[in-house]
Amino acid sequence: MIKSMTGFGRGSAGRGTKRIEVEIRSVNSRFLDMKFRGFYLNPETEQDIRKILENQIIRGNVQIRIESKVPQDVQNIGFNKERFEIIQDVLKNIHVNYGQRMNLSDIISTNDLLKINEPESLNQNLIVKALEESIKQLNEMRLAEGTEIQKDILNRAYKLQDMIELIDETSNNYSSLKQSQMKEKISELLNGESLDESRLIQEVAYLTERADVTEEIVRCRSHFIQLIDYLNNSEPVGKRINFLVQEIGREVNTIGSKSHQPEVTKYVIEMKSELEKIREQVQNIL
Repeated sequence: MIKSMTGFGRGSAGRGTKRIEVEIRSVNSRFLDMKFRGFYLNPETEQDIRKILENQIIRGNVQIRIESKVPQDVQNIGFNKERFEIIQDVLKNIHVNYGQRMNLSDIISTNDLLKINEPESLNQNLIVKALEESIKQLNEMRLAEGTEIQKDILNRAYKLQDMIELIDETSNNYSSLKQSQMKEKISELLNGESLDESRLIQEVAYLTERADVTEEIVRCRSHFIQLIDYLNNSEPVGKRINFLVQEIGREVNTIGSKSHQPEVTKYVIEMKSELEKIREQVQNIL
């Protein structure tokens, strides 16, 4: 089933002062780009989390926020001795070098000298548990949005199939229509003189060959079958569909440049419009 790259999930684990919350936000991206926010993780824990995300999220611009739900009143608030001593030295240097005496309150507030002593590390098992819950919610949202995208693209793919058949039908009438038009026009110019039918047939054959779009139609049919098949695939197919839509676009452009029939031109414009809408949707597909 198709998945979107956009989603949100939140998970929690533990109780009381050991409670941990993990929040994941994901938007579309060409690759997997992970950014961590919130509580500082040691390198080993972060690496383990990255491996889990790589296996389950695959692709997208992902922000992971990890918070320790320690109540404010049980956190240790201490005096930042190092910061105080550095500021005192700065004030002394100002007085010695510039003769200007300044008070501590002139440049900082009381809060600047306080620090919260957070625990050095969190329980990794709780982090993983909260992470898995948030990933589950994220993927549920991705799947729900992906289902809607799939329906939209499928409907547009069926429209494209119908239009390529109309182009084929219209193009098949080109030769006889062109021969009739040319014969009528040349007869008017000759004003009753005899018409060289063999020469007319040669000219019509030449024009018909130049306007022939059979190859492009056959390739489009094949691409549409692939597109529908990809949309029913359970694997990540966003990049493959994006490439396929580009190939279809090239075939449609070629049809438009080779054919001079107004009806075909109308269908080509409609197909380009549908392809552009599919291309926009594909940017969000995993």
